[in-house]
Amino acid sequence: MLEIEGRTIGAVFDAAAARWPGRDFLVAAAWEGAPLRCLSYGQVAELVGRYERALRAAGYGIGHRIAVCLGTCPEHYILKLAANRAGLSFVPVNPDYRQGELAYLLTDSGAALAVAGEAHAELMQAAIAEAGTGVGCVPFAAMLDALPPAPWPAEAGEVTPQTEAGLLYTSGTTGRPKGCILSHEYELMVGDSYRLIGGAVALRDGGDRVFNPLPAFHINAGIVAFFGVMLTGNCLIQPQRFSARTWWKDIGESRATVFHYLGVVIAVLLADRNAGPEVLGHLRVGVGAGVEPALHVEFERRFGIPLIEVWGMTEMCRVMSMWQEPRRIDTRAFGRARDDLEVQVWDDAGNPCPPGVPGEMVLRHSAETPGKGFFSGYLNKPEATQEAWAGGWFHTGDTVTMDAEGVLYFVDRKKNIIRRAGENIAAAEVENILLEDERVVNVACVAVPDETREEEVLAAVVLAEGVEPDAQTGMKIFQQAFDRMAYYKLPGWIVFVESLPVTGTQKVVKHRIFDGDEDPRKRPGALDLRHLKTRHMGSARSG
Repeated sequence: MLEIEGRTIGAVFDAAAARWPGRDFLVAAAWEGAPLRCLSYGQVAELVGRYERALRAAGYGIGHRIAVCLGTCPEHYILKLAANRAGLSFVPVNPDYRQGELAYLLTDSGAALAVAGEAHAELMQAAIAEAGTGVGCVPFAAMLDALPPAPWPAEAGEVTPQTEAGLLYTSGTTGRPKGCILSHEYELMVGDSYRLIGGAVALRDGGDRVFNPLPAFHINAGIVAFFGVMLTGNCLIQPQRFSARTWWKDIGESRATVFHYLGVVIAVLLADRNAGPEVLGHLRVGVGAGVEPALHVEFERRFGIPLIEVWGMTEMCRVMSMWQEPRRIDTRAFGRARDDLEVQVWDDAGNPCPPGVPGEMVLRHSAETPGKGFFSGYLNKPEATQEAWAGGWFHTGDTVTMDAEGVLYFVDRKKNIIRRAGENIAAAEVENILLEDERVVNVACVAVPDETREEEVLAAVVLAEGVEPDAQTGMKIFQQAFDRMAYYKLPGWIVFVESLPVTGTQKVVKHRIFDGDEDPRKRPGALDLRHLKTRHMGSARSG
């Protein structure tokens, strides 16, 4: 076990490489004919040294940020370690960004250097041209030989635990992404928080191989899992992206013992009715968030290994987890407060909610040091940082409940609460019920104006192949959902769409489903079902 107190990322990695030079560290799962590729701690250390020397020789160091678009591959992590050792802040780029989104990131971050893989070079060049910042750009393959010189001198001094190590942009599910400033100390604390999870998740020193299908630019894989395995001498295995077709083959070939998931991953894996415990190989546990209770129960029943629900966010290093028994897998429980993290649930007036009453989850380390172990702030957005810390607690934007025993249950994102006739409706709850319909492949529920009831629920629905997007289908979906939720939660409108816009971690970007000025209720084919939202099943079915 490595110590992180008062140390930088470079110093901790050096200690890991010296202690475990021959152990596997980074593994690229087989992809599109390419074989599985393993790099040991010693091999990674040699490569990190080469890229660090190239960056320093070109004048890069403290005070510079490097925007990197390589996709999910070992080179992403090698360059991160090299940049952090040289004092640069690492700005990972979502390769699914559009040109304008990347131009915004380059401008907002003030990146001094941009690096792109071959597949993303055209995107990077176009974004640089649109941004007009003149940032130097180099293909990753040419970094050791053709780095452009630093555009301004690096700051003097040594890298410290408080030096900026990364700038991670939020997923932008409700608006423009915000850059979260993360220090060396903070990122190591994130990994340490993973290391400290107990029960079935507890990482064994040198005994685990963590398979994570989430992208490297995201905090889950790029910081939580990456530093968690580094601190324990373990191995991080990643495919370029999640693939249901190769999942079990990749798990077996890589000898994975732990896997990470989002709820959609579990749903897809359960869809394969032929898969059972015989496909697990060395797997002993899954770690993730957002699995629906019914699917959680079904997965553990069929495969015989636990799924441990966790909660975390880019702005706060301490992972909460539901590893202690009873784990309440038939609910949306995700953890409890920790000794080093105070948690409260507040109503809209900032008052603590009674047990079982939904409210916004707010966090702090303690009254004396509320921000210890939190991010350093939102870049260029002091007002947003101040707003997030209103009242001396960090506002997560998540609506939860807390029971009398202190167990926390996820309800929804606060901004995904639809207010209809005095009732608060969690969009996620409606979505989860609609997704149980075999006709529905994906769905997102949003609020639309209603002349009588303030807001109404509109469901944007992606249908399964071969299902007709007509009024009859809409009625069937509505009627099946009628049996599963209170009448007022049902969609008052259904709009069929071909696809939903998502982030690299497959979160639906709700503000991009419809054009900003569009009223989706007026879209051709929109089904108005408001007259069917009655308390009694008979009147709805007869309508």
